[in-house]
Amino acid sequence: MNHNCLVLVVEDDAPVRSLITTTLKAHSYRYLTAATGEGAVMETASHGPDVILLDLGLPDMDGVEVIGRVRSWSNTPIIVISARSEDSDKIEALDAGADDYLTKPFSVEELLARLRVTQRRLALMERGEVQQAVYENGPLRVDYASGCVCLNGEEMKLTPIEYKLLSLLAQNTGKVLTHKFILQHVWGSGWESNVGSLRVYMASLRKKLEGASGSPQYIQTHIGIGYRMLKIEDAF
Repeated sequence: MNHNCLVLVVEDDAPVRSLITTTLKAHSYRYLTAATGEGAVMETASHGPDVILLDLGLPDMDGVEVIGRVRSWSNTPIIVISARSEDSDKIEALDAGADDYLTKPFSVEELLARLRVTQRRLALMERGEVQQAVYENGPLRVDYASGCVCLNGEEMKLTPIEYKLLSLLAQNTGKVLTHKFILQHVWGSGWESNVGSLRVYMASLRKKLEGASGSPQYIQTHIGIGYRMLKIEDAF
């Protein structure tokens, strides 16, 4: 799975950079490195990596600026790896266009797991499944053409808002969506501060999705930040 995946590691701390690259090499990932923001932008433009692992505390510019510059012309998945653990820092990076956020110190296993999730998203997008008329994730099935949602073969009764929330999360499976992003896409920009309403609708949607006995957890809450649709493994 990993042999063709090229990872750009943007980290100015040599020991941390070495830990990451050693881990990638041991698991058959190809990699490039950069120690500055400018280097990161240049390597991305020159080599078109599949995934970018980005430290925010770079010597020449803030990592959030790097995200903004890369996002102006590329949708390459960006996983932030940072010692900044404040929710506001995570939200700023995710709103700038990062796909995921890993806080230092991190375990090698968690880093590899985040990479696998990102690769699955890439594979889905390359096969065009994200845009297809039918979305399937474990026992959950969303038919976008008919607006019908089924769980374990049973049709679910969702409100229009719940359906829009589920569709948005499904189309971004594996990616953390901030409250602001969800509110803008489901209600419109005027609702950006209405996180309370969003929580009520999400609680209702989760109850319907995960209330059925034997149903796996689909929606992961990132407290103070947003939500993520999990990919249910085929083994379920």
